[in-house]
Amino acid sequence: MPENKGLQFVDTNIIIYAYDFSDTKKQNRAKSLLTDLWKSGLGCLSMQVLQELYVNLTLKIPKPLSPEITGRLIADFGCWRLHIPGLESISDAIDIQQRNRLSFWDSMIICSAKALHCKMIWTEDLNPNQLYENIKVVNPFL
Repeated sequence: MPENKGLQFVDTNIIIYAYDFSDTKKQNRAKSLLTDLWKSGLGCLSMQVLQELYVNLTLKIPKPLSPEITGRLIADFGCWRLHIPGLESISDAIDIQQRNRLSFWDSMIICSAKALHCKMIWTEDLNPNQLYENIKVVNPFL
């Protein structure tokens, strides 16, 4: 499933689906993508994704996971290439937001993917097949 052999950024929503039992079709697709990225070593994340993951998996999905299980998942995903945004990243995200008329948080995702030199972003929150900062957006559920 990982296309074009470049580094690939995974947005929070894709990981959440892998652990949310309310939509088994999306869950299976997300699990397959994450497994492929683990095997290929091409998966990338940001600190923002890990923070959002904790909140969503412990509080917002229909059957929340325990903080202990979620903490272990975050530790595992922390082994991927990880962008930790700093002040410069916030400025870059603001520029991306203004150029593309996106939410700040989506712009931070793009900023992190750009900082990690990713070729694509797996998400359902941005327009599929759109290029942002020369990074292709792919929705794995389409």
